[in-house]
Amino acid sequence: MGYCAWADMNEANRTYHDTEWGVPVHDDRQMFEHLCLECLQCGLSWDLMLKKRKVFRACFDNFDYNKMANYHAADIERILSTDGMIKSPRKVAALINNAQCFQRVCEEFGSFCDYLWAYTGGKVILYRGHDTGRIPVSNGLSATISKDLKKRGFKYVGPITIYSHLQACGIINDHDASCPCRNKVNKGHPTVSKRRDKEVY
Repeated sequence: MGYCAWADMNEANRTYHDTEWGVPVHDDRQMFEHLCLECLQCGLSWDLMLKKRKVFRACFDNFDYNKMANYHAADIERILSTDGMIKSPRKVAALINNAQCFQRVCEEFGSFCDYLWAYTGGKVILYRGHDTGRIPVSNGLSATISKDLKKRGFKYVGPITIYSHLQACGIINDHDASCPCRNKVNKGHPTVSKRRDKEVY
């Protein structure tokens, strides 16, 4: 059996693909880390995100959203002066803002995971045709969630970013049909098959 084509780019991508990508997440800290990485990746390569992941974790207290929500100007300066960190004040400020928004969602719904998984009834979505490799950059679900998150004050959460997040945290299983990770996820979690949903390529 083969693996998703992008996983063979390098060892870091292969490890991420085999151990994280598409595995359903039900832990808020891990969910927030995935979301932060997607926000940081806007306009950049995913390969760069994986290379800098240790730097990100050191800068943002391992993506502890409760700690990040209390960051101030001195923290932004500290982060931007860290060797290897992406020098984007707007993205750093956005992540701090998102940590505060994340807290409010947790307060309202019990957890951010509960909020996000409610969109699928707690099931992993299998969109028909995606397992053949024809995967969109966004769809109706990601647009709906993006709109709601923006209304709640989140930044850098457009439909494309959110679609990538839904793939990463396992809400959408977009592993190829021949990829053993696809069946592993499906066997361990409840799934639902759906038609293509307002997909954009």
